[in-house]
Amino acid sequence: MAVRFTEFAEFVESAAFAVPVIAAPMAGGASTPDLVTAVNRAGGLGFLAAGYRSAEAMAEQITRVRESGDRPYGVNLFVPAPPGDPAAVAAYRERLRPEAEQWGVALPEQIGPDRDDWDAKLAVLLADPVPVVSYTFGLPTAAEAAAVRAAGTLQVGTVTTPEEARAAEAVGMDALCVQGPEAGGHRGTHRVADPPGELPLLRLLPAVRAVTSLPLIAAGGLGDGPAVAAALRAGAVAVQLGTALLRADESGASPAHRAALTDLPETAVTRAFTGRSARGLRNAFIDRHGPYAPPAYPEVHHLTAPLRAAATRRGDTTAMHLWAGTAHRLARTGPAERIVTDLWRAAQE
Repeated sequence: MAVRFTEFAEFVESAAFAVPVIAAPMAGGASTPDLVTAVNRAGGLGFLAAGYRSAEAMAEQITRVRESGDRPYGVNLFVPAPPGDPAAVAAYRERLRPEAEQWGVALPEQIGPDRDDWDAKLAVLLADPVPVVSYTFGLPTAAEAAAVRAAGTLQVGTVTTPEEARAAEAVGMDALCVQGPEAGGHRGTHRVADPPGELPLLRLLPAVRAVTSLPLIAAGGLGDGPAVAAALRAGAVAVQLGTALLRADESGASPAHRAALTDLPETAVTRAFTGRSARGLRNAFIDRHGPYAPPAYPEVHHLTAPLRAAATRRGDTTAMHLWAGTAHRLARTGPAERIVTDLWRAAQE
């Protein structure tokens, strides 16, 4: 059984966290139990991504991580959002329909409510607690957070502004993952329609520190040793790496996604694929549809799923969602344990 801690600061100072690097939970397949285990072996903290998985599938991945050793690990949950505007989703469907017909796929005509199995996942984590749980896209209720804490689990809230940091502290988070605009994948804004902030990570960290004393984890654009060192100097107790691990041997990223990280030159923030603001490698799909995508998540995620799946089958990087942070061209290949070890060594030089 993994060692448990009552305070996040206690964990940070422990031998169980010898390297202050956390593997970002990357939903959709990039995060794997093997990646979690590899980062743990390096002395960091691996995270499973429960987003888009059922409670049962989440539990299966937890079991796999536990079987690999007794080091602490984390599980990330997507906080459910209120329903989006059906009329806006319908209009976007009509915009995408010719493209769907071109590739011979059917778009869903009806998209029902989707809470990402939130209640069932919480029930699993309360019945069989894990060392750390983090939240993205919002926060649990105070009662839910209290129940998770009572189960002996540390909790991390993802925040993108000082205002969100205040809310996270008020609900009982033990630490905050401060996500800068440089981060790849979805922005963790607490409301779907909120415009993503533009304050760079190294300025966002002190802005958040000014409103809370909770331990801060830095995320966004951290692709080399100097960037990691700068984030720690700016007040973070640890850094969270996502894009930097996408090309690792243990990553679940597709071959096309791995290659695109070095082939495509720039990123863009878009709602085109999911309805939530997310940073990915800029491609033709983003350029065509980004300005017209409504702030409706997960409705747009489900709407575009057949198009994205078809593009992945074709290996068509002009139409795939290729999440990546601004430091994507620094992503390295090889074992994740070595990537983390080398980054930490470079940060200390």
